[in-house]
Amino acid sequence: MNLSRLALPLLLLPITNALADTFERDQALKLPDVLISANRQVEARNDSSAANTVFTREDIERLQPRSVTDLLQRVPGVQVAQTGGRGSLPGIYIRGTQSAQSLVLVDGQRIGNSTSGDSNLQHLNIEQIERVEVLRGSRSVIYGSDAIGGVIQIFTRRGAEQGLQPRMHVGFGSNQTWERSVGLSGGDEKTRFNLGASLDETAGIDRTHESYPSDSDHDAYRNKSISLSLSHALTDDIEVGANLLDNRGKSEFDSPYGRYDFPTKQSYQQQQYSDFDVSSVSSYLDARINEIWKARVEFGHSENREKTFDKLSDERSVFNTYRDSVNWQNDLTLDSRNSLILGGDWYEDRINSSTAFDEDSRWNRAAFIQHRYQADSFSTELGLRRDDNQQFGGQNSWSGTLTLPVNPDNDLLLSYSEGFRAPTFNDLYYPKYSNPDLKPETSKSYELQWRSQLNDSSRIEASIYRTDLKDAIIAADGNPPENVASARINGFEAALKQDLFGWQSNLGVAIIDPRDRDTGHTLARRARRTLSWDLDRQFDRLGLGASWQAVSSSYDDLHNQQPLGGYALLGLRSSWALDREIKLDFKVDNLLDKGYSRALYSHDGSQYGYREEGRAFMFGVTWTPQL
Repeated sequence: MNLSRLALPLLLLPITNALADTFERDQALKLPDVLISANRQVEARNDSSAANTVFTREDIERLQPRSVTDLLQRVPGVQVAQTGGRGSLPGIYIRGTQSAQSLVLVDGQRIGNSTSGDSNLQHLNIEQIERVEVLRGSRSVIYGSDAIGGVIQIFTRRGAEQGLQPRMHVGFGSNQTWERSVGLSGGDEKTRFNLGASLDETAGIDRTHESYPSDSDHDAYRNKSISLSLSHALTDDIEVGANLLDNRGKSEFDSPYGRYDFPTKQSYQQQQYSDFDVSSVSSYLDARINEIWKARVEFGHSENREKTFDKLSDERSVFNTYRDSVNWQNDLTLDSRNSLILGGDWYEDRINSSTAFDEDSRWNRAAFIQHRYQADSFSTELGLRRDDNQQFGGQNSWSGTLTLPVNPDNDLLLSYSEGFRAPTFNDLYYPKYSNPDLKPETSKSYELQWRSQLNDSSRIEASIYRTDLKDAIIAADGNPPENVASARINGFEAALKQDLFGWQSNLGVAIIDPRDRDTGHTLARRARRTLSWDLDRQFDRLGLGASWQAVSSSYDDLHNQQPLGGYALLGLRSSWALDREIKLDFKVDNLLDKGYSRALYSHDGSQYGYREEGRAFMFGVTWTPQL
């Protein structure tokens, strides 16, 4: 019997049910048919206006991804462009928007780097993650800046409902890769906790092709991670909790730029490595004020710290960013048809860097309101947000959705949303290469969704959308950035979930046309067509699965002069439960040993692709002793 199907109706009972309030989010994080990120509250996925994809811990263990970016490549409309192997910087493109135009959260806290806008998703250890939610399309009314393309939220591991549950995992694979993790979760009627620690290491691969004689080593990667979650019900109506995720380690990489040593009169490739630390800590208070009013207050702190070294010189660079935040949200159920979300956000960014910025801190405060109306034959959602930023001033964001149930199995959703992105510290204050007069990038998006339960074993969700970007920030030919570009992105995406003769099939396809409106060129590193297909089946204690990913060609530059070839990758996986306590996992990625690149670099006037891993295997043992 599928326990999640029984738990979902119980979780979404009317708010007067005290059971639904106690550890509500902890329960929801383990269920596939609910969503939290869209409105910062637990709701049924089908009731949300946002196009979304959810990966639970059960999905993660079935798919056996090595990183969060491995999961994201399975989401229709999401593309990942890495600059090499494991631990390399990824570009995350949701519906054709760039990385800095999508918001990344860990347990509700922003983790993006406020200097570059990167999220450092590549450093989040998959063993410490309970759930990943991906929202496609602007959610600026709820989250403000950066949520133009969408929102990615990672939730750390959560505790068990009753008793103690220890776990241990050891894995090894190609390129001298080792994965080790331990954890302990537990709980009772009042308190739940989870504590976990991981250590991942790999010798890696040489990410660059043609290079200098000094570039002869593989680019290794090491990641140490800990996570902690704790929740306690003070009463039936009040819950408090805290979450922590800390990832730190070392990443080696080859700089695409060479150096010339005057004493020896020799050129060499910079052999670099960075010590990184990506962390987030948050605490919250959930309170049921009365039968119609529920409030949540969150306090958070996140850090992105990086120190970069050159092995062949004494160069050092430090870029550390810090963010403190407070979020306050009130959910009001006015009557059986009307509900209201209103609240406020505040956060402050600070920098400590070896590079002297003209400004090293700024704050942002905001208020938002969203109304939902549920009639017999339609429903509406209308939202407004006002942001006030210390640097760029005020910004309003609107959104609206009309939902039309065609019949019990088919829904049509028509929506409009606005978004914006505040310039980063690099854009505004980086010495000699910044512009303090920049305005925020803004967007307007239009979308038509179709959601259909085709039959008991098949469901399809499809979207047609258009996004118009204005005042896009571009730094051309080494000049300071300007608000000069505009873009138009048209797209179609669909996700089909089926049970085929006992096999669980998940197919995602996307077609996009992302263009610079001034030049007509395709936006860099955006493939026009992508496809992802996962096929899995459980035979008693044996699990078998396969994945196929296909990506069409693209361009690495704005002028469409540097083509990137398309590629298709096949992977196989299996698992075997020896007994209730021991499970074996085995997988092979890139089974056909396909050579491909997702990004280019320059050397001696020529363009070369960053290497990605060829055929690679991974074998793991997981022990969950029963206490």
